[in-house]
Amino acid sequence: MKSIQREISERVAASLAAAFGEQGEAADPMVRPSQNPEFGDYQSNCAMALAKRVKARPRDVAGRIAEGLSLEEVCQPPEIAGPGFINFRVKPSYLASVLQSVPPAGEQDRLGLAPAADPQVVAVDFSSPNLAKEMHVGHLRSTVIGETICRILAFDGHTVHRINHVGDWGTQFGMLVAHLREAQPRVLDDPEHLQLGDLEEFYVEAKRHFDADPAFAEAARRAVVDLQGGDPATRTIWKAFCEESLRHCEAIYRRLGITLEHRGESFYNDRLAGVVEALEGQGMVTTSEGAACIFLDGFRTREGDPLPMIIRKSDGGYNYATTDLAAVHHRRFTLGANRLVYVVGAPQKQHFDMLFAAVRRAGWANEGAELIHLAFGSMLGRDGRPFRTREGGTVKLKDLLDEAVARARGIIEQNEADPAKRRGLSPAQMDEIAETVGISAVRYFDLSHNLASDYTFDWDHMLAMDGNTAPYMLYAYARIRSIGREAGVAYEDLPPDGQVMLEHPSEIALAKALLRLPDCIESAARDLRPNVLTDYLFDLSKAFNVFYDRKHGVRVKDAQPEEVRLSRLRLCDLTARTLKLGLALLGINTVEQM
Repeated sequence: MKSIQREISERVAASLAAAFGEQGEAADPMVRPSQNPEFGDYQSNCAMALAKRVKARPRDVAGRIAEGLSLEEVCQPPEIAGPGFINFRVKPSYLASVLQSVPPAGEQDRLGLAPAADPQVVAVDFSSPNLAKEMHVGHLRSTVIGETICRILAFDGHTVHRINHVGDWGTQFGMLVAHLREAQPRVLDDPEHLQLGDLEEFYVEAKRHFDADPAFAEAARRAVVDLQGGDPATRTIWKAFCEESLRHCEAIYRRLGITLEHRGESFYNDRLAGVVEALEGQGMVTTSEGAACIFLDGFRTREGDPLPMIIRKSDGGYNYATTDLAAVHHRRFTLGANRLVYVVGAPQKQHFDMLFAAVRRAGWANEGAELIHLAFGSMLGRDGRPFRTREGGTVKLKDLLDEAVARARGIIEQNEADPAKRRGLSPAQMDEIAETVGISAVRYFDLSHNLASDYTFDWDHMLAMDGNTAPYMLYAYARIRSIGREAGVAYEDLPPDGQVMLEHPSEIALAKALLRLPDCIESAARDLRPNVLTDYLFDLSKAFNVFYDRKHGVRVKDAQPEEVRLSRLRLCDLTARTLKLGLALLGINTVEQM
């Protein structure tokens, strides 16, 4: 599937170079979708940007560009509008030819989309829970946003490292190890059989014990020393606890379809001293009150004093800034990543600004390397505060997903009790659909929002069957699949060389929506914005609804003659395949019936 926007851009670029030489070659074609369909499908205002450099009127520049264009098979003759806009109207015959060229769905359906011409190695840091506790709703955004970004980048042809930078080190683990010794002493002899039903409860018990018992607190502090010193017995208990904690995380990840490479803070522990030495060797480190610090231009405290980035504390210990520096070094020079993405909440902005400034100053990120803090807003309750339980406690992510599935199951059961809506689903089918719809509703609702914005968690909205929601998108896909069954056609058996005919305005509009997919994926991969994809899928489903509407669209299942019927069924199939691919990139599985 070709990108029409790119096709026009390449032709405009060729005309620019032919008409204006080096100045034209350096110019951006600036081809964008038109904001108003009255002016065409695409528009370029490159003439106005170039006019000053070539000392000519913008309309004259636009005219020379238009004269040199070779777009006869793609567009109607370009139109010059206003001070120098060039408007393009794509021919239905070209739309049809591109859709006809889409290959049949294979084992991995790419709809004919080619991978990026310049693939990168990308390290995406996301999810990153603290292993001392169970995952809660605060981990949802990082986890689903990061996974979607990874899926889009991998589909686009990039090599992607999905890194789970889990918290598995530090003073709190001394407390947990000491408590584990008392609560389950057999772990020393049989670490593989450690099982904790509720990590949160275990942590609370350990903290309560630590606060109430000085002897236990001292044992916990000794455990920290033993852990950092590499004591085998302490490391055995610590490792067993980390593995048990990850087992709880993995249950969530499997349910969400998340794939990760676990890289705990402990992974970088042996690299920390070397990182500090390397920075000292570059003259970047200053000793301040006994601590090794980096002072970076532009960062100051509220009082106006230089703000230190501490990389070795006065007691000789290291902190998370040191670990993050070691992680950057590993990702850049061991993994070979030239694009580092951190999917972390907006409150950590200053930390990443300082981290990236230090990395660039150290020379670890040349001009070809990207360091990106993909910041996101918070999930809020209806009271405008961070989402919590009715009692004010933290909501476990497992409990949130369970409730989503239960609510989806309730809606399905209610529909099955209504003769007008009944689908005759078996209990097993209802379970499958409820799990898919419930999990997808939470996921899609999060991804459909602008990353930088906070949003209000709303069960009714996310589970609604209309609007830009997962249930609506899943139903749109299932509905198209049912159209094929009702028409007595297996979409995969449609003739691959069958002609696509676009005559009715709703057919042409649907074709244009389908052919925006390449630009949508390119934009989502470049700008790392999942909501670009959700918006596209919603627009596509609306275009299909108009196409299939008896009043505003066309007949499909019983259309005549047969070649028209097959053409329209092919449009149905391409829409279903596009929805399925787009939802898969969002981490959402489709269902054949709803």
